[in-house]
Amino acid sequence: MAETAEPILNIDGSRLFTRWLEQERVSLAFTTYQASKIFFIGLKSDGSMSVFERTFDRCMGIAQREQTLWLAARFQLWRFANIVEAGQTHEGHDALYVPMAGHTTGDVDIHDIAIMPDERPVFVVTLFNCVATLGINESFIPIWKPPFISKLVAEDRCHVNGLALDQGRPRYVTMVSRTDVVEGWREHRVGGGLVMDMWSNEVVCTGLSMPHSPRVHKGKLWLLNAGTGEVGYIDHTNQRFEPVAFCPGFLRGLSMVGDYAVVGLSKPRENRSFNGLPFNDRLEREQVAPRCGIQVIDLKTGAATHSLSIEGFVDELYDVVAIPGVRQPMALGFRTREIHHFLKVGEMNHGRNPF
Repeated sequence: MAETAEPILNIDGSRLFTRWLEQERVSLAFTTYQASKIFFIGLKSDGSMSVFERTFDRCMGIAQREQTLWLAARFQLWRFANIVEAGQTHEGHDALYVPMAGHTTGDVDIHDIAIMPDERPVFVVTLFNCVATLGINESFIPIWKPPFISKLVAEDRCHVNGLALDQGRPRYVTMVSRTDVVEGWREHRVGGGLVMDMWSNEVVCTGLSMPHSPRVHKGKLWLLNAGTGEVGYIDHTNQRFEPVAFCPGFLRGLSMVGDYAVVGLSKPRENRSFNGLPFNDRLEREQVAPRCGIQVIDLKTGAATHSLSIEGFVDELYDVVAIPGVRQPMALGFRTREIHHFLKVGEMNHGRNPF
């Protein structure tokens, strides 16, 4: 009987990519729903690149705050906690993210996640066209929907996908169209996209093509205009998108590190969601093939100063997050026996009667 070949995956950093990680004192995590994996990119003790992966079914949105990481999987949200104390390591890793709690949401196509200062997650429920948070006995609790959406139904009417916090509160949301019929957004992928302000219910910017991943950074609202392949910010005065850089890939996933934007690139699928986008024409003009990986963009110049290329069984990424102050992260999953033996026992409370 012939042996099944192992799937091949090559992840390579550009010449100065590892130096950039060290200088910025940051590591990265990114997700691919295509391969149902989360990857952690960091530095080994000798300065070479560390790549660590775990499997979670159809993982998409990811968010990190202090010692907590939230991950959206097919029908659950997972809360991870870093259990490595400052100055300590676990098998050479200075962060070990353990899935401490899972919340069953159902298969509702959760996209972006953000973590508020009180540690509560907020997230985009794309199938139901809303932004939500977690309840105790509910799959999710809607906290906002676009005013043009007449009711909460599982129809993915406008393809709400991106969420940005401002001053610790959920504020800006990206969507592909203003349609109020089932999957109506598919007919408005070019030029139908918009950004809305949850606080005022006002439209901030229109004329976008499949916008994703809004982020507030240093007083500006940044986002990915994926249909054109551009990274840029919103000029609030003119309600206009100002491109800063073009990237040769379908853009999803944006994390800000100082004066840099870390952007996820995917190779577009051959289906109706990606066909006919301006991004494809731009690739032809530039005479370049679409890429899968990560690019680091200098926000001051628009130059792609560093990159991570991904070749093999992964063609598409969804989200990327920078983890400040962590050199070499790892995580526990459910496909190995490590998690069977993991224990972290809290200290006994001697101060008062707990009963």
